[in-house]
Amino acid sequence: MATDVRIPALGESVTEASVGQWLKQVGDRVAADEPIVSLETDKVAVEVPAPVAGVLVEQLAKVGETVEVGALIARIAEAEGAAKAADAAEAAPPAPGPDAAPAAAPAPAEADAPAAPAEPRLAPAAERLIAQYALDPASISGSGKGGQVTKADVLAAIEAGTARRRADGVRPAGATPAAPAVAAPAAGARTEERVRMSRLRQTIAKRLKEAQNTAAMLTTFNDVDMTAVMEARARYRDLFEKKHGVRLGFMSFFVKACVLAARDVPAVNARIDGDEIVFHNYMDVGVAVSGPNGLVVPVLRDADRLGFAEIEKAIADFGARARDGTLRLEELQGGTFTISNGGVFGSLLSTPILNPPQSGVLGMHRIEERPVARNGQVVIRPMMYLALSYDHRLIDGREAVTFLVRVKEALEDPTRLLVDL
Repeated sequence: MATDVRIPALGESVTEASVGQWLKQVGDRVAADEPIVSLETDKVAVEVPAPVAGVLVEQLAKVGETVEVGALIARIAEAEGAAKAADAAEAAPPAPGPDAAPAAAPAPAEADAPAAPAEPRLAPAAERLIAQYALDPASISGSGKGGQVTKADVLAAIEAGTARRRADGVRPAGATPAAPAVAAPAAGARTEERVRMSRLRQTIAKRLKEAQNTAAMLTTFNDVDMTAVMEARARYRDLFEKKHGVRLGFMSFFVKACVLAARDVPAVNARIDGDEIVFHNYMDVGVAVSGPNGLVVPVLRDADRLGFAEIEKAIADFGARARDGTLRLEELQGGTFTISNGGVFGSLLSTPILNPPQSGVLGMHRIEERPVARNGQVVIRPMMYLALSYDHRLIDGREAVTFLVRVKEALEDPTRLLVDL
């Protein structure tokens, strides 16, 4: 008896996904609730578990194929006889034909030869990177769920020099077969490579173009002296971590500053719906983080009610699970305002793009010591450029500048965040 495996519900408004990687192959034994296939949705990767224990007997979709929610994707033979048959097929030698020559004497068994170590489970992005560089997966430690190797693990191993190349030339188990080998291009040759866009990258491209086509986007800039925030972090960092179990970062200061500024300029936390303006009496802040398949924006719900420690814990959790690819769809939906930190990658200045239907996004950048005038004297201060991109259909220039000035004032005098000024 075979049990059907169907695509489960993937979240609100998500009706289809792409097959990213088969984690089990036809003939493999699977346990109940063990993942058998990884799907790529518009935002996250989702693993589909086996509904019963048994043997995978059919794969009904290929890697890269688009499948709808509820579609039949595989079959599992759950009868005990199927497992026995699979074992027998693996163990029994092929039957000789009528004209077959006598079998050669078996070679002496290498009883003392050590068994080959099992290769670790690979996330789809990690598998592609390992295949690209012909690396040995066993040389890379996995930090993902259940020891899964993520793209971040592969990049870290390459950077640290601990990732070894495969000596046998055999591709990792389950990896996409490499293209036939071709002669190396001559020096100076012009070559091209075509790579299919991931589902996440297609969605990002679509939404960013939608923002440009729909909103009247404009960006205003300011700079902020980070001296006070850096001194506060240095003074309370150890006590904060000891009490709350998480490091005190910059992001909590920026989230609190944006919440404070939005009280004076509520249009930044609003959106346009048809010919109406929707004002929110709450603030859900999207925090852009980098995942193995691209940028994702998990949402801090009710950020206006959270304390510094709650914000830092939530962001640290989002970052870790974004790298592992375990963020849930509901955590990536909604949001009334977004903060993007390009400074962690070294960006000095940028014009962030809106995340529809939101009307505002704040861009943070790297902190750089620069000469500034203070009380008639030129001094060196740790400065950061801030960029606010906004929808000019809803937010006037005066409101945008006011919002950015309020953020600047709160960061240069963090006491304002405590006394609500």
